[in-house]
Amino acid sequence: MNSPKINGPQLDLFAQTLLEATVTAPAAPAQRPAPPPQPLFKAPPAPPRITLPSPPRTPDDPPLKRIVLGHYAVDYELKRSSRRSIGFMIDDDGLHVTAPRRATQPSIEDAIRAKQRWILTKLHERGERRARHAQREPLRWEDGARLPYMGGEITLRLETAARSHCVFDPETRELRVGIVAGLSEWQLKERIKLWYQAEAKRLFTERLDLYAPRLDVHYRSMTLSSASSRWGSCTVAGNIRLSWRLIHYPLALIDYVVVHELAHLREMNHSPRFWAVVGSVYADYDGARLELRRRSHEMPVLFED
Repeated sequence: MNSPKINGPQLDLFAQTLLEATVTAPAAPAQRPAPPPQPLFKAPPAPPRITLPSPPRTPDDPPLKRIVLGHYAVDYELKRSSRRSIGFMIDDDGLHVTAPRRATQPSIEDAIRAKQRWILTKLHERGERRARHAQREPLRWEDGARLPYMGGEITLRLETAARSHCVFDPETRELRVGIVAGLSEWQLKERIKLWYQAEAKRLFTERLDLYAPRLDVHYRSMTLSSASSRWGSCTVAGNIRLSWRLIHYPLALIDYVVVHELAHLREMNHSPRFWAVVGSVYADYDGARLELRRRSHEMPVLFED
C-alpha cells in the first residue's frame, strides 16, 4: 500500500505546529514517589491497664486468698459464717467472699469461677473509679472553696475567730468556719467532716421516720458508716447503717437508699418481691440506682477515710 503524499506547505505546517507544542507546552511536573500503602484498619491505642482492687490487710488480719480468673490474679477476703450458700460482695476494696463453715476451698473456687464474668466486670468498674479519683486535683481547703452538699454546692467561708465554730447558712448556702490561731488543715477538715456527719444523722433519721410507716415496718436503730460505695445495710434485728457520704447527694437518691434498706425489713433479699416492696413507695428505683452509680464516679473525694 502506498503512503499518501504530503506536499511542502503541509509539511511546513506540521513542523510549525510541532515546534509550537514543544516550546509553549509546560514541563510535566516531576512525579513524587507514591506514599507507602496505609493499613485499612488502624488499631486503637491500648487502654491503660487497670489495677484490680484488693482488700487491705492489717498485721492481725488473716492473709488474702488468691484465684486466677482469665488473665487476672484476683485476691479476695474469705469469711466463714453460718449461712447456707456462698455469697459475694464487691466494693472499692475488692472482692469479699462469705462461705459456710463446711464449704471446702475447691467448692468456693468453683463458685467464684461460675461468677467470673460478673466479678471481673465489677472489679474493673471499681478499679476505673479509683483511677479517676486518683487523677483528680485535690480540693484546696481555702476561703471560697466549693463543697458538695445535697446534690448541689455550698461555699466554704473561713473567718478568724477566738473560738472555733462551724455554722451553715441555708439562705446564702455558706458554711462558715471559725479559724483559731494554730489551726492545721487536717483539723479544719475534721471539723467540716463532723458537720457533714451531724447533718447526715439528722436528715437520715427524718427520712427513715417518714418512710417506715409507709412500708409498715419498724427499724431499731440507725448508725452512720464511712463507706464510699456500700451506701447502706440492714440486719434482721432492724439495725440500719447508712453512709454519711450520702449527704453529698440529692434528697431523691438519699430517699432511695433509705427505702431500699427499710424494704429489707420485709424481704431480706433482692428478689422480685423485694423490688415490689421498694417500688410501692419509690417507683423509679432503677433510675435512682443508675444515677447513684453515675454520681459516685464523679464525686470528688474530700476525706480519705
